[in-house]
Amino acid sequence: MTSILVAAMLAATAPAAGRLVEPSAVVLAEDPQAVEQTIYARGTAALDRGEFDAAAKAFAEVAALKGERADGALYWSAYAQNKRGRRDDALQAIASLKSGYPKSRWLRDARALEAEIRQASGQAAVPEGNGDEDLKLMALGGLMNADPDRALPLVEQLLATSQSDKVRDRALFVLAQSGSPKAREVLVRIARTGPDEDTQTRAIRYLGLFGGPESRQALVEIYKSSQNAAARKAVLHGFMVAGDRARLLDVARTETSPELKREAIHLIGVSGGRDELWQLYQQETSVEAKDAIINALFVGGGADRLAELAQKEADPRLRREAIQKLGLTGGPKSAAMLKQMYGTEKDRDIKRTILNAFFIQGNAATLVEIARAEQDPGLKREAVQKLSLMQSKEAADYMMELLK
Repeated sequence: MTSILVAAMLAATAPAAGRLVEPSAVVLAEDPQAVEQTIYARGTAALDRGEFDAAAKAFAEVAALKGERADGALYWSAYAQNKRGRRDDALQAIASLKSGYPKSRWLRDARALEAEIRQASGQAAVPEGNGDEDLKLMALGGLMNADPDRALPLVEQLLATSQSDKVRDRALFVLAQSGSPKAREVLVRIARTGPDEDTQTRAIRYLGLFGGPESRQALVEIYKSSQNAAARKAVLHGFMVAGDRARLLDVARTETSPELKREAIHLIGVSGGRDELWQLYQQETSVEAKDAIINALFVGGGADRLAELAQKEADPRLRREAIQKLGLTGGPKSAAMLKQMYGTEKDRDIKRTILNAFFIQGNAATLVEIARAEQDPGLKREAVQKLSLMQSKEAADYMMELLK
């Protein structure tokens, strides 16, 4: 009981008593990279669900950690802020990305987003190229609409010779948007054997975005024949954009590359394929693949399936992972499931995982209830320790109760 009182006294005298100590700050001392990945995944899942407030908050947390994903987090933070209608905050995040990460691969996307934001708000877009480029792009689009046969050689020439990302991307976009069969043939050829990896992957992306069944079949053939991992990943993203979960599922079942297999599983989750993921989980024997499926269920909003795994999965590691992801889904339903599990669970390690899930949720009320009823001194102390790091009326009242 002494250690519990010490935890309460520390909470009462902490210098940051007026602010919440984020759950990530506690776990950070143990594994900063795991914390970063977990919060980033939470932000990505929020984006997929259209919950832009939660996404902006999660990505801001990741950016503040200044880890490996900080630059990507700044971009997605700007994206989420723009979706919320907070354009000034979005532009500020883009400015932070530009100044803090001048070599980031997210800069090109950030500049495009910045131009979109400024145009939508009536501001002049910051020019990235010169006037000649803009004139060329306008002429290219007009010629493709008026005379595709004359435009196609020019498009191919631009793609082969231009040093401008803006020009190449626009040329590929014009090809993809054209209804000309010849334009599609050119786009497929570039997607197969582009002049460079970046141009090839962009062509693949546009095939998935604008193509029909013939384009998706071309993507299948590119995936089978290519030895380039970046191109094959781009094909998987093309399937996801096209809503072709059946082909993603086929890759997830048969792919021998662990990296590509995980990517396919993740994209099934992003596209909302909860039934496909559950079917795949029953067939998988690899622990690594099952772990990826659990994460994809989290991304795809599969709380019911996560709850089932949290209760019935025989592998302790996978079970703990399911509990953690169930906690990250938030909401009263997952909290009720976890509370019921805690009451019937016999494994102390699993119980500790459930306590941590409540902590990540910010669910002080349930932690107080558990702390009051728990007879195991170690588990009671753990619950109190987590409460001592939370800013809430329930936690503060319980700290005072212990001190009295």
